[in-house]
Amino acid sequence: MSAMDSGLESLIARVRLAAEAGTPLRIRGGGSKDFYGEAPQGELLSTLAFAGITNYEPSELVVTVRAGTPLAELEAALAAQGQCLPFEPPHFAGGATVGGMVAAGLAGPARASAGSVRDFVLGLSMINGRGECLSFGGQVMKNVAGYDLSRLMAGALGTLGLISEVSLKVLPVAPAEATLRFTMTQAQALQALNEWGGRPLPLNASCWMQDGEGGTLWLRLRGAVAAVEAAGRTLGGERVREDEAAAHWLACRDQRLPWFAARAGRALWRLSVPQTAPVLELPPAPLVEWHGAQRWLLAGAGEALRIREVAQRAGGHATLFAAGGESGAAVPRFAPLAPPLDRIHRELKRQFDPAGIFNPGRLYAAF
Repeated sequence: MSAMDSGLESLIARVRLAAEAGTPLRIRGGGSKDFYGEAPQGELLSTLAFAGITNYEPSELVVTVRAGTPLAELEAALAAQGQCLPFEPPHFAGGATVGGMVAAGLAGPARASAGSVRDFVLGLSMINGRGECLSFGGQVMKNVAGYDLSRLMAGALGTLGLISEVSLKVLPVAPAEATLRFTMTQAQALQALNEWGGRPLPLNASCWMQDGEGGTLWLRLRGAVAAVEAAGRTLGGERVREDEAAAHWLACRDQRLPWFAARAGRALWRLSVPQTAPVLELPPAPLVEWHGAQRWLLAGAGEALRIREVAQRAGGHATLFAAGGESGAAVPRFAPLAPPLDRIHRELKRQFDPAGIFNPGRLYAAF
């Protein structure tokens, strides 16, 4: 048996013992997203020893990776072939892993244009709550049909099972890129983004932040050289230097922009709403991404009910993304589920993890 196979067998044995004893397990990769979701519980089950890129076919645009593989290692291997993960997964801190990337299901600035994490999951292997190793999907898009269980694991925060290996679709790095900067209010930025979104422009990412009485909109273009250059001339604005633009989008991806640094103990809320939603009546001014679809807000726990009501009226929902010093444990991190969805979640949990050992309470406190 190889070292890799031994690592998998070790994980399976640990899960089986935990299931027999009813011992909760806290699945953890690099720990870069420990803050996300409800507080982790149970004995630590690390994936770090089960790492490595097991198959990479650049010509087929597919890579298969073990869960404990450092995300930086995967991105470096792809970059060497002129390829990338188009959804720009955040790292937040050193040590982020591929398994954690899929389990958290978080994407960066290009999400609105490139797609989400689950959009790029072709197949996946996991260990369920019975200690069985299951595989779903494959390594080509045509294998994805019907109820796609592999993509179901994206964003489940490890509550359904332990991801052991994942096959991902990758894409070539765009031939050209340019970042434009505009001075405008939030309302003007949302109007402009909605208008540009209806035109054949190579929009890739956007970020609006309050700046004094007005604000600044950063807009990234990616695509063919001719398309990017033509769009730059059409849209106008200030062309940002490549090094400054790269630093901005990296800081945006990992929440290191000055806007995030100004938290001062306040909670960080993530609002997911339709791109066409107007300015929300939630002071202070948010940071707006994804062409209007993602809006970050700094507020205390006492504002939870109001924030969620406003988000719901706009056609979306609000997540307490990172707790502040006064946020309080009583505020659920995720918006409560409607009864039909709650029933589906509970049934999925029961089928995949009958003993309830995987990351109990991490997604929703009740299961």
